[in-house]
This record gives sequence, C-alpha cells and structure tokens, in this order.
Amino acid sequence: MKKYLVIGAGKGVGLAITIELLANGYEVVAVTRNETPELIALNTETIVLDASADDLSSLDQLSGALHGVVYCPGSILLKPFHRLGVNDFVNDYHQNVIGAVRILQKTMPLLKAANGASVVLFSSVAAQVGMPFHTSISAAKGAVEGLAKSLAAEWATLNIRVNAIAPSLTNTPLASSLLNTPEKQEAAGKRHPLQRIGTPEDMANSACFLLSDNSSWITGQILGVDGGLGKLKV
Repeated sequence: MKKYLVIGAGKGVGLAITIELLANGYEVVAVTRNETPELIALNTETIVLDASADDLSSLDQLSGALHGVVYCPGSILLKPFHRLGVNDFVNDYHQNVIGAVRILQKTMPLLKAANGASVVLFSSVAAQVGMPFHTSISAAKGAVEGLAKSLAAEWATLNIRVNAIAPSLTNTPLASSLLNTPEKQEAAGKRHPLQRIGTPEDMANSACFLLSDNSSWITGQILGVDGGLGKLKV
C-alpha cells in the first residue's frame, strides 16, 4: 500500500487531500499544528507539529518508503506594500518555503526508498499574475515555484517528481475573511472566467492526480488550478 505524508492536514485543502487519499485506499500520515475534529474523525495516523518551526524528530517514527509528500501550509497577508514590515516578508517566506525545505530534507531518504515518489507544493496564482496588496505572499510563492522546478531537476535521477499547484481564491478557513458573506463570494467568483471560486476538493483532485501514477511523466510543472484567472481574459 502506498503511503503519503500530508503537511497541513487539519483543515482546508490539506484535509480534503487527506480525505481523498484515504478514500482511494492509501495510507496517510497527517501532520497538523492543531488536531481538528474533522481530522480526528478520519482515524488516520497524526503527528502534531509546526513544520516551519518545531523540532522534526517526531517524524523519525516514519519508516519504510514514502510515496509522496504534500506541503499545504500557506498564508494570506494582503496589505499595501508600504504597510508591510520586513518581518511580514520573513514570516511568509518561512511558512511557505522554509517549512517545505525542512520537511523535504527530512523525508528525502524515505522518498528515495519508494523508487518512484511525488512531491506536491502549493504556490498561488498571485505568483504568476501581478495583483495589488499581494507583494509578500507573491514573493514567497514565487520562491516555492523556484524550489519546485530546481528540486525537480535535481531529484529526477532519484525518480522523485516535484510539482506545484497554483490556486486562485479557494473557499477555505484561510480565506474566510475574504469570503465571509454571500456577496463577497459572488463578487470573487465573477472575477474568474469560470465564474466561481475554488473549492478544497478542486485542489485535492489535482494534488491526488500529481501524486498518482497517472502523472508519472510530469515533473517540474506549475499547475494553475484557478478557474482560468491566471491565463485568460474574458
């Protein structure tokens, strides 16, 4: 049975990915900063830690091959550039990039042991399309995309694929302040060519495809799951 590690599995996109992988019969180790009732109900192996800050020795309990890692933690800090402090940029970079680096360095031996593994990172449409008030998160997610492409090249000889998903606005707890009324959700949907915002299931379906053997010839790619916002003008 294939085994996957999902970082940020407690809610939102990470929870949806965990649910989808379990539904397909895979073993999932869920990593979360805080256990949630939804995650507990899944009765899957769970490790509580902050991937960007905590000691990672609790991951030493993992053994055997690891067929995939998904790194879901993200942030939405939308402010005018002049109101952002240096620490805002550092914190976004640390959570989105350094956390992924730490996890991947820690799990690399287990990924190699699978003789065919897949890593999925999460970027943002804002790393591709210039948007006001997104400078901090866009900078961090741009680094995620660079990490994905460079690591894909480096790990290709190890048969470890690395790709990233770049979502647009998705209806998750992280985006709750932007979508907390029906009017805000409708207005946000209308900004997308497909006339709706994303769902955690949209991201989970794409992530599970990239983890699966169905994408075995795909690596170093940034997959826009964004309702067309990143490429289309209608």
